[in-house]
Amino acid sequence: MEELSDHQLRKTSLGLRYRVRSGEPLDRLLVEAFALVREAGRRKLGMRHFDVQLLGGAIMHHRSIIEMQTGEGKTLTATLPLYLAALEGKGAHLATVNDYLAQRDAEWMRPLYSALGMTVGIIQGQQPQPQRSKAYACDITYGTANEMGFDFLRDRLLTRSLGDGNQDLFGQMLGASENGATDKPVQRGLHFMLVDEADSILIDEARTPLIISALPGEDEQIAAEAYRWAAQVKDQFVENEHYEYDHDDRQVELSLDGRKHVRALTKPEAMDRLPLSTIYEYVQRAIKVAREMFLDRHYVVRDDEIVIVDEFTGRLAEGRKWRAGIHQAIEAQEGVEITFATNQAARITIQDLFLRYERLAGMTGTASTSRGELKKIYEVNVSSIPTNRPPIRRQLPTLVFGTDDEKWDAVVEDAFEQHQHHRPVLIGTRSIDKSEHLAKLLAARGLQPVVLNARHVAQEAEIVAAAGEQGKVTVATNMAGRGTDIKLGEGVDELGGLHVICTELHEAKRVDRQLIGRCGRQGDPGTYRQFLALDDEILLLGYGPKKAARLEAQGAKSKGALRGMEAMFHKAQRRVERRHFRDRKILLYHEKERQKVQRQMGQDPYLDTPG
Repeated sequence: MEELSDHQLRKTSLGLRYRVRSGEPLDRLLVEAFALVREAGRRKLGMRHFDVQLLGGAIMHHRSIIEMQTGEGKTLTATLPLYLAALEGKGAHLATVNDYLAQRDAEWMRPLYSALGMTVGIIQGQQPQPQRSKAYACDITYGTANEMGFDFLRDRLLTRSLGDGNQDLFGQMLGASENGATDKPVQRGLHFMLVDEADSILIDEARTPLIISALPGEDEQIAAEAYRWAAQVKDQFVENEHYEYDHDDRQVELSLDGRKHVRALTKPEAMDRLPLSTIYEYVQRAIKVAREMFLDRHYVVRDDEIVIVDEFTGRLAEGRKWRAGIHQAIEAQEGVEITFATNQAARITIQDLFLRYERLAGMTGTASTSRGELKKIYEVNVSSIPTNRPPIRRQLPTLVFGTDDEKWDAVVEDAFEQHQHHRPVLIGTRSIDKSEHLAKLLAARGLQPVVLNARHVAQEAEIVAAAGEQGKVTVATNMAGRGTDIKLGEGVDELGGLHVICTELHEAKRVDRQLIGRCGRQGDPGTYRQFLALDDEILLLGYGPKKAARLEAQGAKSKGALRGMEAMFHKAQRRVERRHFRDRKILLYHEKERQKVQRQMGQDPYLDTPG
């Protein structure tokens, strides 16, 4: 059979588009469409879709999330359902975790799409409105979930302001006139969404609302005084004397003595207008934040602004804020300007945004453990895709130590030993502060580690690309360069491949699996080992303070690696996962109830948002 020319390939693609718009169902065109995409990939990218990638693309087309192991080519697989959905002419969106990955993947796949007559748009932070409008007008649009959510809210605000004749007010509130905003919504509808790193976006980020704030009023100025005052006096309150702390629900409750102490303290004059019950809440919130929220672990201060570090991905969560006054209490604690979510112009959660799409699909390296939750909330199935080549990574025995210090020493020795054999080593940590602490220990042992955390996001791809070279030692937070493959350098496969060291269990098993999946990609060799300690945070979160304290005391008396204790850590992890799932269900229920009430009142649930 004679091969199609490039012109015929494009013409055939246009023919498929015409058939779809004439009413032919997409399902009937799947085989032809995927064949065209596979051929375009071979010609323009030098990459021919594997059979397992075709299988993954077909499953995603049928409203499902696929689990593909690290290095199996999710970026190329995504082109199949995106192209098929784009044939309808309503726009197909792909949401990923940051601007860099959105731009990288779109530019990387652009020649494939162009060969088939498809246009590609990219949404980036701080992008002017006219450029956003052009990007959404393309057949296929890449961007982050956050940016697409904010665009949805801005469009909704604009539509209302135009209806009320308040276009100038809208422009002043959002700074639109300075950024060259158009007087039309930028999005043209929510048709098909493919979510990259679906477990991270659909589960871990789903609870935090995206908020567009309006201008603060007098009440917010009084609240700011109260937040600052509470941050200053919080250290005067002693647990079990002035307050009780519930470790399961993470709640602070002032005792009778604590309330007396609040009343006795000198307060700013502006707080005279606040009822005592409200002042108690400010103090309780300040104590809670001091106990639970830590700089360089849960957040960073950048340009005098609090930026959340996503606990599951390790990345900075731009544009997001904690709710219930927690964000403002942290701002007061760090002495930066206090911003207010209480005076909201618009709000939507990532969960709400994706539920508004006609069709939803996704892909990730770890979704099977969250199959039930994804099915219940998003009504999508989860399917595991087999690897193109059999995986040959090996798990080395898990080591448990009595104390954190012993564990870190063992981690350094393991990394040093592997480095002596010139193998690349990737070490995963739970937080920024721990990654930097470990890097200092490694440097003291004579190694030269490269650190990858939320402080170095601009160099993320460069760091990850080099992590597979001989002798490289990379210390990463749980982001571990998600979305970028670690390819082995020359001769590394003969040395045993990449060695991954896991230094602590995360609050979700999915994150541990993501880290482990960095080695052994596409049939490469690789090994991994888990290091644990009896004072790890997962035991406190899973079993509570009393049992955690007993285990910590036991660990302080022991020396060397302990036997037969690994299962206890995984049980604690499962308990934490169940609690998070319960919390997400409760939040989803309350959000749905709030929206139902507002609709019954004739209000827009995304714009008429309570503080």
